[in-house]
Amino acid sequence: MSLFKASLPIALFIVVCGAAAAPQEPHFNAQSNVVLVPTLVRDANGNLVYGLQATDFVIEDDGVEQKSYLDEAAQAEPVSLIIAVQCGRRARREFDRMRGLPSMLEPVLSQPDTETALVFFDSKLNLVRDFTNKSDLIEADLKTLESGDSGAAILDAVAYSVKLLNQQPEGRQRVLLLISENRDHGSHFAKLDDVVKLIGVANVAVYALPFSPSLSQVLDTERGSNRDETFWGARPDLQGAFLMALAAMKKNVAGAIASMSGGEYELFASRKSFETKMNSFANHVHNRYLLSFEPKSPHPGLHQIRVRLRDPARSERVLFRGNYWAGGVNE
Repeated sequence: MSLFKASLPIALFIVVCGAAAAPQEPHFNAQSNVVLVPTLVRDANGNLVYGLQATDFVIEDDGVEQKSYLDEAAQAEPVSLIIAVQCGRRARREFDRMRGLPSMLEPVLSQPDTETALVFFDSKLNLVRDFTNKSDLIEADLKTLESGDSGAAILDAVAYSVKLLNQQPEGRQRVLLLISENRDHGSHFAKLDDVVKLIGVANVAVYALPFSPSLSQVLDTERGSNRDETFWGARPDLQGAFLMALAAMKKNVAGAIASMSGGEYELFASRKSFETKMNSFANHVHNRYLLSFEPKSPHPGLHQIRVRLRDPARSERVLFRGNYWAGGVNE
């Protein structure tokens, strides 16, 4: 029996945000039998590690080990991708570094089963292109990027993009590529707790390529709680998990969202580093382990997920989805 047809449904929290300044605000709802945990494993040199099995991983839900599953067909799944690019505020200074973005994305966009949408944002959202499998349209649209106003409504852009991805059919990988600053400036509709819940409900992996020059923010992300094994074995703090997520997002929106979703956070400061990060993104989209588990009667609210390799002697670095959100339909 497929693990996606398990008998115990989880009524996941339905989040409703205000209408965004885009053509139509997508409706968001979700109900899932399992929690998907996209996971990337790298060796000490940063190379991807292949060939692991479900039994090689340990997944904990609020400190309790779960039976894990591995979708062997995940690499062959089609991709629904939204590219959200900040054009307002300081973004204009980065346009030269991002000049080659259309050609860098070509290996992903040209895949026959990939559908891509494009969002530009400043203080407002602009759905430049709805989902299409015509890569030449996306590449042409990316060349029209122009400087916007003084806003950087990252939370609005992420919430809107996640809702659009949620409308894509099941059986597709849902990916958001976010190119922006680290901090939100001018979101009007999506609040911090809204976005925490949206990311916790949706099976969307967020890849963040921020252009903040602050190295300390990179180091803060590298010390994120979903990669710090000093927290293993600690008793779960149900309210604390949600407050920690909010605090992380206030400090570094892009990094916190990527960490929560199991995506990646790769700061760039030059055209060369941007090209390197984009090449990594193109390579990693189809090379993640799609782990999952079936929580039994989960408490309402935010759950912390922790993933590690079962063999304590292994030194590989594991990146994974940091949480999910569960709750009764009437809550």
